[in-house]
Amino acid sequence: MSKTVVLAEKPSVGRDLARVLNCHKKGNGFLEGDKYIVTWALGHLVTLADPEAYGDNYKSWRLEDLPMLPSPLKLVVIKKTGKQFQSVKSQLLRKDVSDIVIATDAGREGELVARWIIEKARVNKPIKRLWISSVTDKAIKEGFRKLRNGKEYENLYASAVARSEADWIVGLNATRALTTKYNAQLSSGRVQTPTLAMIAQREEEIKGFKPKKYYGMKAATTNGLTLTWQDAKTNDVRTFAEEKIDPLLAKLKGKIATVEDVKTTPKKTYSPALYDLTELQRDANKRFGYSAKETLQIMQKLYEQHKVLTYPRTDSRYLTSDIVETIKDRLEACRTKEYAQVIAKITKQPIKANKSFVDDAKVSDHHAIIPTEESVPLSALSDKERKIYDLVIKRFLAVLLPAHQYEQTVITAKIEDEQFTAKGKRIIVQGWKEVFSDYPDDDHEEEQKLPALSKGDSLSIVSLTKTTGETKPPARFNEAALLSAMENPTKYMAGENKDLIKTIGETGGLGTVATRADIIEKLYSSFLIEKKGKEIFITTKGKQLLQLVPADLRSPVLTAEWEQKLTKIAKGSLSKQAFINEMKQYAKEIVNEIKNSKERFKHDNVTGKKCPECSKLLLEVNGKKGKMLVCQDRECGYRKGVSQVTNARCPNCHKKLELRGEGEGQIFACSCGHREKMSAFQARRKKNQNSKVSKRDVDKYMKKQDEGFANNALADALAKLNLKE
Repeated sequence: MSKTVVLAEKPSVGRDLARVLNCHKKGNGFLEGDKYIVTWALGHLVTLADPEAYGDNYKSWRLEDLPMLPSPLKLVVIKKTGKQFQSVKSQLLRKDVSDIVIATDAGREGELVARWIIEKARVNKPIKRLWISSVTDKAIKEGFRKLRNGKEYENLYASAVARSEADWIVGLNATRALTTKYNAQLSSGRVQTPTLAMIAQREEEIKGFKPKKYYGMKAATTNGLTLTWQDAKTNDVRTFAEEKIDPLLAKLKGKIATVEDVKTTPKKTYSPALYDLTELQRDANKRFGYSAKETLQIMQKLYEQHKVLTYPRTDSRYLTSDIVETIKDRLEACRTKEYAQVIAKITKQPIKANKSFVDDAKVSDHHAIIPTEESVPLSALSDKERKIYDLVIKRFLAVLLPAHQYEQTVITAKIEDEQFTAKGKRIIVQGWKEVFSDYPDDDHEEEQKLPALSKGDSLSIVSLTKTTGETKPPARFNEAALLSAMENPTKYMAGENKDLIKTIGETGGLGTVATRADIIEKLYSSFLIEKKGKEIFITTKGKQLLQLVPADLRSPVLTAEWEQKLTKIAKGSLSKQAFINEMKQYAKEIVNEIKNSKERFKHDNVTGKKCPECSKLLLEVNGKKGKMLVCQDRECGYRKGVSQVTNARCPNCHKKLELRGEGEGQIFACSCGHREKMSAFQARRKKNQNSKVSKRDVDKYMKKQDEGFANNALADALAKLNLKE
């Protein structure tokens, strides 16, 4: 009897598939049953070969050997996972195997993982595709009933190969050219350099910003109402002309206000759309300070391990119509005490789909992130997992609730000929906002409780005061804002790109939802950006790099245009080879420009310490997790950590402490000025541990409780115990 090999992306998913498919016989890197053999990758097992694989002349980095444009690019097995590749290959080549089911992540990179393995193993057997958005038993069974023809995904594979080869062709040539020209570790790429350029542009906008002082007036009445002055010509509540406000203050002092109009308007606001990955990463960064990478890692656990949320790497914020009939089951799965009251309200009426969250046309590979039909005791989730789960569940519940309805009242009054206004609102139906009652309100519009007034009423003025303020520069990027800029770079570009912006519209982004977190991490690890608090700053090295790279490579709009072309390849409307030819021509141009450049690179972070390997002076750089000493000679490559940010907390201000020094001389230091030797820190830690419940005891206690108790106030308090120093 012939068998089918099922190729998963990770062992954990492979085990889930094997259980559902009754594959219980253990082999070396696979599980086998009567009909199926389930095996798995460990992420990528195969990758594009390094330049050294194309000849000895590429083993040494030399400017004269560039550009490197080998054709075709070779595939190689990744050494550290070579054993698993051989295991997968042996299953694919078995004589009793008639076909293959690709069951890697259902997306562009997942397709690449599987197809490169199959190509490198030189297997030519029929391919089917498992395309699912959750790994629950129900989803797996349904997916195998509806397996798709592998040929439907050949364009997606072509797009994935084009992306990978373009990054090799542009990234490696640019990086080698810059590094050899300036003898410095300079990393550049098709996506990371334009992202860096946006950070630099924002820095320039802040530096060139000149604050302007503005003025206004407020009038306080005897019945507690605060009226705000409004310019009669512009309707603005502020003016930049102080000479206009001062005479008005003198003129209006001691006068009475007369109510000209009281207008009440019914208004509605609707729930924000469901989460795609980028929006979730933004929210997690705003609310909890999680990095984009961290949020993705948490989501992967909730998807793969706990199976409570759907596929994370999605760029859609909508559901397909076939999901609607499963919504009730998904609500039941998350009906814990915390959400039970809201879910009861939703399920009282039949669930109706509407275009605000269900639209087949707005879903390409995967629908928005929503709960699966599988439940989990919230006590089984870590604190971070629970926070991300909570974000997704609340957004899911919100779209199923009615609009938030309120009445907005605007009072218009006049003091002499000058107009003043006051706004207030009265909530009629809380609607979807009920779900977010424990979150800070993001609506910062100033409102006040208004007294009952009618047209013609006179108001005595208690005080008339001048208000002042200053215009503020644009805010520096944090990770949430940078993700927004990467998603839609056209909003962040200067006027010189207007024509190109019109050409590509607002649909081209830098990277994809799946790659943006890695791009940001690469900028940190290359010491091109650094984080101070929540804000991202470009380093001097980053600024110099942007002066050294060709202008085109700095353009977020051009890179977004390339990303659009990759989408066209996936849809079959552009050939992969045409795109690769464009990238090769571009690589020739940038290498030639770098070779002929008259620019210079200067290290401004040189220390007095010598490298123990080559005796050249070391550089001090700010890594994401602390300070490092790095050799300035790229061929040496020596690096050493000199301090790291820890999870230990300062006893004074409770910020994270930085660990500095080595051996017995190690100290903990805080930005507030606190210093503490390692021995003193350990003594304080021991004392604190003796007076606290251990985390193990808390976990043990929580697991004993049923779901109803696990969500009550006592259990929540235990779960949130601060066990860090």
